[in-house]
Amino acid sequence: MPKKKGNTVQRVWGVAQPIVNDLGLELWDVRFVKEGADWFLRIIIDSPNGISINDCEQVSRALDKPLDDEDPIDQAYTLEVCSPGLERPLIRDEHFECFIGADIMVKLIRPIEGLGREFKGVLKAYDSGEVTIEDHSGEHEITISKSDAAWIKLDDFD
Repeated sequence: MPKKKGNTVQRVWGVAQPIVNDLGLELWDVRFVKEGADWFLRIIIDSPNGISINDCEQVSRALDKPLDDEDPIDQAYTLEVCSPGLERPLIRDEHFECFIGADIMVKLIRPIEGLGREFKGVLKAYDSGEVTIEDHSGEHEITISKSDAAWIKLDDFD
């Protein structure tokens, strides 16, 4: 049997992207994670109009056969299709670029003196993995590497 090319997420992304786009939706992220003894393939979809349970079901059904045919995953897994949610994590470069000017929440891996580990602000800029955040007063600005953050999420609730 020939070796599969690319990692699991890349292979699944290649299968899912055209299907999700054909349904008029956006592929936000693909995650393949182990939780306890079980593996989960999470296909995260989005749309300017929001995501409904029907959208998730439609994508799940549309992916069943192509994923079986392509067989990008060696072990048993559970397929989950979901929305990124209101407090969606910003992960990919295009997520950061799309949400410049938005309120965000940041949790750092290591605290920064004067800020701690968790803080909120406005996403001012993004360039090659560097995230610039301005506090809500507009008086302070900080630039961090995306890799220094445990997560960066939209902050839709104040």
